[in-house]
Amino acid sequence: MRLQHVSTPYPVGLQEDVRGFYGGVLGRTEKQVPATLADRGLIWFEAGAGELELHFVPENGSTEPYSARHVCFEVDDLEDARERVKRARRFLREPTPIPNRPRFLCADPFGNLVELTTIVGDSRR
Repeated sequence: MRLQHVSTPYPVGLQEDVRGFYGGVLGRTEKQVPATLADRGLIWFEAGAGELELHFVPENGSTEPYSARHVCFEVDDLEDARERVKRARRFLREPTPIPNRPRFLCADPFGNLVELTTIVGDSRR
């Protein structure tokens, strides 16, 4: 079993904010949504090696800003990612440390949590 995609809501009408944060700030490549789903306001991005994807679904209700719901990306250069997120004024905090897994939390434009990490060794010690 492997993770194929993560879906998270965004407020209706804010598609360009999704693209600006995930495509611009985080550098993800947008994917074409299948034709059968094209009229639903979905936005898909590549999320890593292979077929891993990040899906965004428009919702009219609250997205519960800063809930525990989040997506985590492993990045090659955590400090570069941290600086880009800070410049975008999306940095939130340093969470509880995990051995050999430095990380930080930020928020997308809708309050969804995004964790960015680099895995440098065994985290079970």
